[in-house]
Amino acid sequence: MYISNNQISGSLPTHLDGMAFDQLYLSSNWLTGPIPTLPINITLLDISNNTFSETIPSNLEASQLEVLCMHSNQIGGYIPESICKLEQLKYLDLSNNNLEGGIPQCPDIHNIEYLILSNNSLSGKIPALLENNTRLQFLDLAWNNFSGRLPTWIWKLANLRFLILSHNKFSDSIPVDVTKLVRLQYLDLSGNRFFGAIPCHLSNLTFRRTLQEEYMDTYDLLLHDPSEFAIGIGPQELGQILSVNTKGQHLIYHRTLEYFVGIDLSCNSLTGEIPTDITSLDALVNLNLSSNQLSGQIPNMIDAMQSLESLDLSQNKLSGEIPSSLSNLTSLSYLDLSYNSLSGRIPSGPQLDTLSAENQSLMYIGNSGLCGPPVHKNCSGNDPSIRGDLESSKAEFEPLTFYFGLVLGFVVGLWMVFCALLFKKTWRIACFRLFDEVYDQVYVFVVVKWASFAKKIDED
Repeated sequence: MYISNNQISGSLPTHLDGMAFDQLYLSSNWLTGPIPTLPINITLLDISNNTFSETIPSNLEASQLEVLCMHSNQIGGYIPESICKLEQLKYLDLSNNNLEGGIPQCPDIHNIEYLILSNNSLSGKIPALLENNTRLQFLDLAWNNFSGRLPTWIWKLANLRFLILSHNKFSDSIPVDVTKLVRLQYLDLSGNRFFGAIPCHLSNLTFRRTLQEEYMDTYDLLLHDPSEFAIGIGPQELGQILSVNTKGQHLIYHRTLEYFVGIDLSCNSLTGEIPTDITSLDALVNLNLSSNQLSGQIPNMIDAMQSLESLDLSQNKLSGEIPSSLSNLTSLSYLDLSYNSLSGRIPSGPQLDTLSAENQSLMYIGNSGLCGPPVHKNCSGNDPSIRGDLESSKAEFEPLTFYFGLVLGFVVGLWMVFCALLFKKTWRIACFRLFDEVYDQVYVFVVVKWASFAKKIDED
């Protein structure tokens, strides 16, 4: 039964469990009141975007239920233990509600593929029940109060594509096991309390475009032929609750979600340098490492990330020069390097010069050592970033300057002598007398020498 996107108001019948239907779509209406007991044979229930209140029923007996979508209501209380009876559950979305407490331990649930619990007040640790759900593709626990370390068994979720744990209270270092999620498409650990270095071997997160294409094909089938899958939820529903922090703002992704590839580790306490192997992620669209304590230099090979559209490294402790290779990122549309300790001349290029056209200097604000456009600080000759250019230019033009000065000096000197003789009669007379005397002396010297030389030859 599909009656979504209407203006139906009121509450649901209390004897809903006695009705004979296996799928019920009631999303985007004005329904209120408590959630009744579900029909025992139902496989899909979507009551999202309503104003249901109270709590989730404690007597969930729908053993065939595969899709349960309750996001964007006013549901409060705890997630009941009876949810563990939904052994066939594949898609669970309880986001944007008022839920609290922890997630029940459900050892008999092994088929979860989408678990979306964001924007609640849930707490505790990541439940160990997920370790056995190796089909999990989408995990969103953002904007809750979860805490503790990320479990080391997370690498077992080999099919995970989206891992969104932002704005919680997770702490400790990011386990290197995260880099073993080779099918991962989007990693968001922002707004937590992680510290230590960014894990090495990020190149294991290949972010291959083949995975994106496969994901897109799956979504197309879900949209056009839901009967092929037990999960009848397409990207238009998923996109409504997925807000991505990219290009300096929160954007909602709908159908284009499968194209989004990114890493967001912002707003933590990460230290150390940016791993150089991160530049091998050539399919990465968004990289946000802002608001940490990262040091060192920006990797020189950053131009290898040819798909990068948004790069935010602001509010760190990065130093050194901005690599000129940054200008080779032809897809880049957003850049923020503000509030670091960068120095030297700002590189320019067709792509960089078009970024933040209204006020380009904001991209570099808070770096007192930077010079050149678009900041209002000229680069001096002592600037280490341009010293090499000046020396090479000097070496290139030195021979040309020498010969030009030689010719110019000869011409100017000759012209000065000519003018002096032209306008000073006494100088002219003295000069001619000098020439006559020199001529006579040279003539006499040559004649005497020639006579002496000829006489000597005759004697021989």
